[in-house]
Amino acid sequence: MAEDKNLSKIQQPPEIVVLGPPAIFRTYSKEFSSKFRLLKPWESPLPLAEFLEAQAHSTRAALCSGVFSLSAAVLSNLPSLQLVVTTSAGLNHIDLVECRRRGIAVANAANIFSADVADLAVGLLLDVLRKISAGNRFVKNGFWPDLETYPLGLKLGGKKVGIVGLGSIGLELAKRLEPFGCEILYHSRNKKPFVPYLFYPDIFELAVASDILILCCALTEQTHHMINRRVLLALGKKGVIINIARGGVIDEKELVACLASGEIAGAGLDVFENEPCVASELFGFDNVVLSPHCAVFTEESFGDLYELVSGNLDAFFLNKPLVSLVEME
Repeated sequence: MAEDKNLSKIQQPPEIVVLGPPAIFRTYSKEFSSKFRLLKPWESPLPLAEFLEAQAHSTRAALCSGVFSLSAAVLSNLPSLQLVVTTSAGLNHIDLVECRRRGIAVANAANIFSADVADLAVGLLLDVLRKISAGNRFVKNGFWPDLETYPLGLKLGGKKVGIVGLGSIGLELAKRLEPFGCEILYHSRNKKPFVPYLFYPDIFELAVASDILILCCALTEQTHHMINRRVLLALGKKGVIINIARGGVIDEKELVACLASGEIAGAGLDVFENEPCVASELFGFDNVVLSPHCAVFTEESFGDLYELVSGNLDAFFLNKPLVSLVEME
């Protein structure tokens, strides 16, 4: 009988708490359920803190969405936690200082999304320059027979594109824009010795030199509202800005003001300061293209992400090295 009990314990699937839940969880819930015992706070009537205190006191691993705020307060309700796996590449939603203090390992999406995010950035840029979404509305609303002419767009070829954050996404973006005949400039924390692009240590100077700014950087204390009124005015009346980073990198109120006064030519935004609530002033601009923070939403990337997340969790419970461990200095 004792052997049967021990065997039962061994065969129990490892337990994880799911926080968010991540979008990938809705797609791969059956696969996760077949491998792990899942704690789902959103299905409980209890407030999160009470649920975690009651159900997750001994839980060692958490699966966290990229928009769930994993604060020190939430972490305090998970006293046995040893691993956080987030489904985003960005980490601004996790209290890394507290994780470091407690020795909690963090694994992220690494470069899984880089190509898809770069694709959407180019799509947003072409849409703004060539007025594709505006043209779609023009035709569908029946304006074409009456107005006949349509406003001129802008050519992408030959433009100077300033990439803010030349990490894996920024490099994928540069690779896509060069065949269009764009000149690539960039701003990053450090100069990249392995790239031929012109480096600007000052974001204002990059804006002055660029026709287009594309934001690919992480949201940190240093990059919060990095794109302010001064930078937008430096970009100029023919300048276009694309944001596939985080909403808080741009001062959204100043962006709206510059668009309303014609100080910049247009914007393509996949991210916003107060998601999912978007400043309603942005809805009225034909030169602004919006998408619902969906740059990573492709079937292919979700499949790759499931394999990565599952691989990290498997490695943790088997005492093996994590697949995409975040190095915390």
